[in-house]
Amino acid sequence: MTPVSVLVNLLGWAGAAAMLYGYAMVSASRMAGDGMTYQAINLVGAAALMVNTAYHAAWPSAVLNVVWGAVGLASVTRLLSARLGEKGARIP
Repeated sequence: MTPVSVLVNLLGWAGAAAMLYGYAMVSASRMAGDGMTYQAINLVGAAALMVNTAYHAAWPSAVLNVVWGAVGLASVTRLLSARLGEKGARIP
């Protein structure tokens, strides 16, 4: 196994662990499903799995993770915009 292959596999496992952690926390009502923490975990996990599945030419999974990442990116962007809007509204 090459060093790149090992790194890509570790990245894939870390992405899977991140997404499972987020799902478990939301399912246990320990994290809000519409909160920044969950969305960031999903975005990072999807990106890691996207790299792993593309490297291994698992195209259905790679496409799924591209879409999952796009949803996560849109959610994070929306949450950041809302936060910045709130802060801007408080400035006199």
